Amino acid sequence: MNFDIEDFLSLEGAIVVLALIVIYLLYIVLAKDAHYSKNIHSLASAMEELNRDIYYLKKKLKETQNILDSTPKRMSDEEIYQEIDRGSFDMIKPLSVAIKNLQHSVASLDENLNARISNIESGVKQISLPSSLQSSDDEKIVSLYKQGIPLEVIAKELHISSAEAEFVLKINKIK
Repeated sequence: MNFDIEDFLSLEGAIVVLALIVIYLLYIVLAKDAHYSKNIHSLASAMEELNRDIYYLKKKLKETQNILDSTPKRMSDEEIYQEIDRGSFDMIKPLSVAIKNLQHSVASLDENLNARISNIESGVKQISLPSSLQSSDDEKIVSLYKQGIPLEVIAKELHISSAEAEFVLKINKIK
């Protein structure tokens, strides 16, 4: 076996070339590894940020849920109608009381007016009748009115005014 320098150099050259290729491949792997590490680091940072945001969102959601749980629940339709009825009653009640008071006042005024009218009528009875009316005319007016004859016809027949005929009927409490 005869080793020549040329063979040795070619073998040495081949080893050097192979060593250079291995070194180059190591450089590429390290460069890619650094690049991938940088990418992985940025992904890890993004994931950490996302996890932090998710934590804060969950916390905010829990707070909001607690607030919603502590606030009164939404009223049902029936509860809304009852509340409206209660509110309406509260507004109508004072009006109802005022109307009852007005009715009482009107009733007392009506009683007072009826009493005054009675006093006036009794006072009018005491006043002497006009000279144009005689007691027989009184009886005729009352009799004809009770038969259903209108006042105007009675007044014409007896040659008196309708007001006088009506006055006689009021005095006798017929009209």
